[in-house]
Amino acid sequence: MTNTRPEIKLRPNKSPRNLRHGFPWAYSNEIVLDRRARNIEPGSVITLVDAEQRPVAACAFNPDSRIACRVLDRNAKASIDADWFERRVKRALELRNHLYTEPFYRLIHAEADGFPGLIVDRFGETLVVQPNAAWIDQRLDMLVAALAKLTGAINVVINGSGRARRLEGLPDETGLLQGQVDGPLPVRMNGATYMADLLGGQKTGLYFDQRANQAFAARLARRGRVLDVFSHVGGFSLAALAGGASSALAVDGSQAALDLAVEGAGASGFADKFDTRRGDAFEVMAGLGEENTTFDVVICDPPAFAPARPALDAGLRAYERVARLAARLVSPGGYLGLCSCSHAADLASFRAASLRGVARGGRTSQIIHTGFAGPDHPVHPQLAESAYLKAIFLRLP
Repeated sequence: MTNTRPEIKLRPNKSPRNLRHGFPWAYSNEIVLDRRARNIEPGSVITLVDAEQRPVAACAFNPDSRIACRVLDRNAKASIDADWFERRVKRALELRNHLYTEPFYRLIHAEADGFPGLIVDRFGETLVVQPNAAWIDQRLDMLVAALAKLTGAINVVINGSGRARRLEGLPDETGLLQGQVDGPLPVRMNGATYMADLLGGQKTGLYFDQRANQAFAARLARRGRVLDVFSHVGGFSLAALAGGASSALAVDGSQAALDLAVEGAGASGFADKFDTRRGDAFEVMAGLGEENTTFDVVICDPPAFAPARPALDAGLRAYERVARLAARLVSPGGYLGLCSCSHAADLASFRAASLRGVARGGRTSQIIHTGFAGPDHPVHPQLAESAYLKAIFLRLP
């Protein structure tokens, strides 16, 4: 079949070596972005060629995005059709079926699963799709057909909002693509039941990436009092109660999230051991410190304070402040867990900021564990941004 796709050329001084070795993007300043290229419709599939016109890859193209070319297939002649979608979904599904006995996980993790800019989370027979790139936004029909065929999913929700879509020039769009979702769904994980609001909650409704870190925190919390700061729907606190904690207090700024946490505690049989406090996390921690209240385990899982490199310095100061306030709330011999989902802050920077905060909180510490996202969030070996989640667990003598 003749390839009639538009061609986009790399600049002569931009070697395709990184692309040939697996890097999944070509930036707008690395390609010839002339008038012809700028007139190509965002989301089109193009052939990326090097300065000598040799094919490099089949790519999704968006002239309005800093990430102008996203590699779809190393075979520059590959057809990005229904069969292609089915093969990629099948490959992603095989990994998750090998890892998990129940259908609750991240099914597609963007570039690491060969779907640049796409997130799909699975909640049994319901899927939540986050199309964060123009190419997938235009091909949702093929994607949904492949997902439904291979998973048997009945309901599909689109959660099209946030910074990534805005950078692609895409509008916000949240709602049902097919089926019906009548309310929050119960999800069993780490021995607890979580309530996931797929249509009105944060992101896709639940953070599967913290599953392994929540399980580790639950081991520390046996028979202890737990403080879960930035709790969302009770991710760490409910896991801790399932692991034998004597009590848990969840702190979050969203009353809707706390209401779901309470519902989950009730569904898990922990209602009598679970409490919530709505408020600004920094203010609540400062107030607990003034009350001389302490806990055996304190976990802080804040939002991304450094979502991009320009925000890195301010973000690291915020992580340091979290650690300083939280350290004062840990009983002698207790445990502190600190998390970051900011891809701009690497592990070394985040750990250094956190340890400064602990020291400035007047505490010494031992690092006992470092955690990352679960294996349903694979890391692309050439893309540091895909290794976004970090968690350090400390013992404070």
